[in-house]
Amino acid sequence: MNESHWDMSAETKKEIQLEIGHVLFIDVVGYSKLLINDQRRVLETLNQIVRNTEEFQSAEQADRLIKLPTGDGMALVFYKSPESPVECALEISRALKEHPELQLRMGVHSGPVSGVVDVSERANIAGAGINIAQRVMDCGDAGHILLSKRVAEDLEQFKHWRPLLHDLGACEVKHGVRVHVVNLYSDDIGNPQLPKKLQAAKKRRARVCWAEVTVALLVLAVI
Repeated sequence: MNESHWDMSAETKKEIQLEIGHVLFIDVVGYSKLLINDQRRVLETLNQIVRNTEEFQSAEQADRLIKLPTGDGMALVFYKSPESPVECALEISRALKEHPELQLRMGVHSGPVSGVVDVSERANIAGAGINIAQRVMDCGDAGHILLSKRVAEDLEQFKHWRPLLHDLGACEVKHGVRVHVVNLYSDDIGNPQLPKKLQAAKKRRARVCWAEVTVALLVLAVI
């Protein structure tokens, strides 16, 4: 992935230790199919949209934000509360209405992160918090804002979030890893459709169920 398109370089606080980060992972859907010029234009638009959100600006001014470009998107690590990445995702989703050419999927998770030094001897950040946020995002399609169960449980403590939270159950991602995801949407924000990965899993379970019923009926017929 070419990170030269970004004016956001990876940033981290000095002498960072293991702590809980609230991560928003963002991916441009269909990025690899775009022409080089279109890729650059899409990333510039995304970069501007994210930087214009109040949540991003507030966290950056307070020095409570880490920005990691991923080539076809970015990861934002907030430290204030699990609401921060979710509020940022909602702001981004609203702004996207003026940019129909930009299709995003987003995933949110809270988990441990820590400072590392990458192969270029630059300060970077890694940890389960980022990895799981990416897996949660991977479960979604364009327009989806998916949350890990942990984040959803935190938000459920606040009445105003509850109508937006829709439990989808477990989703299988790479290497057979399963993550419990919750879809965040309202009438005008997010994507209410069941993600394709979960649709496929639902169909597989239905086929298995029918196969088991058929076998059971055959056994009864023999008896």
